[in-house]
Amino acid sequence: MNALTLKVHPDDNIIVALQDLAEGQTVQSNGSSYTLTEEVPAKHKFAAQSFQPNDTISMYGVKVGVVQKPIERGERIHTENVVHAASEASVSNSGYDWPAPQVDKWKDRTFDGFHRANGSVGTANIWIVVPLVFCENRNLALIKESMLEPLGYAQGSPYSRFMSDLISAHREGSDLEQVPGIGAGDTIAPSQRLFPNVDGIKFLSHTLGCGGTKNDASDLSGLLAGYITHPNVAGATVLSLGCQKTQIDHLKSEISRRDPNFSKPVDYFEQQKSRSEKDMLSQAIRSTFKGVAAANELRRAPASLSHLRLGVECGGSDGFSGISANPVIGGVSDRLVALGGSVVLSEFPELCGVEQSLVDRCENPELGERFLELMKAYDLALGQVGSGFDQNPSPGNIADGLTTDAIKSAGAALKGGTAPIRSILDYPEQIQESGLSLLCTPGGDVESTTAMAGAGANVMMFSTGLGTPTGNPITPVIKVSSNSTIAQKHPDMIDFDTGSIIDGSASIDTLADALLEKAVETASGRYQTCAQALGQDDFIPWKRGLSL
Repeated sequence: MNALTLKVHPDDNIIVALQDLAEGQTVQSNGSSYTLTEEVPAKHKFAAQSFQPNDTISMYGVKVGVVQKPIERGERIHTENVVHAASEASVSNSGYDWPAPQVDKWKDRTFDGFHRANGSVGTANIWIVVPLVFCENRNLALIKESMLEPLGYAQGSPYSRFMSDLISAHREGSDLEQVPGIGAGDTIAPSQRLFPNVDGIKFLSHTLGCGGTKNDASDLSGLLAGYITHPNVAGATVLSLGCQKTQIDHLKSEISRRDPNFSKPVDYFEQQKSRSEKDMLSQAIRSTFKGVAAANELRRAPASLSHLRLGVECGGSDGFSGISANPVIGGVSDRLVALGGSVVLSEFPELCGVEQSLVDRCENPELGERFLELMKAYDLALGQVGSGFDQNPSPGNIADGLTTDAIKSAGAALKGGTAPIRSILDYPEQIQESGLSLLCTPGGDVESTTAMAGAGANVMMFSTGLGTPTGNPITPVIKVSSNSTIAQKHPDMIDFDTGSIIDGSASIDTLADALLEKAVETASGRYQTCAQALGQDDFIPWKRGLSL
């Protein structure tokens, strides 16, 4: 790799700056010289040729934009001279020949997981408390307050201690600016857990369950059923008000659809049928305590890597995400598929522009048709509220070199590797087959990770170029940085650094092997991710059609 620039694909007509480049500087790329007409910051792109309005911009070998005004050779590409554009996709009957990676050294590897009655294997052992409607969020909070600290799951907050110090200084009339802040390693260790084989009790508060559409209620039932039947979940406590749209019977039906022989303990409590709030909560707390105690009897045992279900995500992306972190995650994806595992690639707004390559990888034309239908329906729904896939890149994405949604998409899709696509899932459907699946979700980080966990992902990998604390209540999220600067700046967020690809000191294959090893340690409970250490239990159900 050139130390200053990178042409990602031979057919590209824009070039990536790997370092900050100055106006007037002459750089080499693939045997050609370019004199820059303006400063080009690292991660941004410059023109490999002169362009006229309506000319096509190509990167990753696909159409990613259209020129809006003349661009000189060596001029920076940005939102004022290029807009999003993507090629139309169509379904053909041509086959896809996948050169699967060599995985002999992984064939006999195992992870230590929790084996469930239905044959699935969890990477964690968690009890969840679930409200069917937002009206129960307060009761959820009361149960949480009553249980976590006494059972040893509450992680003491350094912020509470900081506030106590500020109060003391105020009472003494001291200068508040002299009160020491919170250091990087300043935490309060949780007390000893009463139930060491239960990784946590998680509380899935949300804002849905009533007042929305019939589809909103149905989707919520399906999502919560996905969490309850998830291999990382030992059992659940469900709180219902009683009059809401999302009813207990709806949830039970969705659970049965996902697992006809479902046998996990689930206890249901309906407030409008109880004698009082205190009576219902006393019963719910007692039931939850008994369930957690029973779950503590489970132990981790070896399982083949084919039992791993990997969800792949990107957020806080930058211009290096599609060059380093996402290809490395893609390498892990291909290895897992070759080993008989499952991978789910979501974020449909971030697949805009690469539809053709994904359709070509579908195992049959019906899968390709379904993918395109979901993409078109999603984009149409966005258009009805004055939006569209072209509005997907955030200000942070754009500032760090992702000028159009298609540029972002072409790099984001690399997380799914190169394996054939075996299924197309619509939210909130679950993974049913090994291999690579596409799951229709928004590009928003937490809505997407929430959906992938609901689909059955028992470990996730999340690439980021800008840094994000995102986690999930039941599935460990391994954060992968695209550059070393962000890894060094935010060690409390980043689990794995791929910045050495940018400086040329490591290869994608080498880091993919190392990242898979990190996944095995995480799945075995021997490595705690940064998001787990932060207690980052993000859970946001998708309100369909209203978000990117």
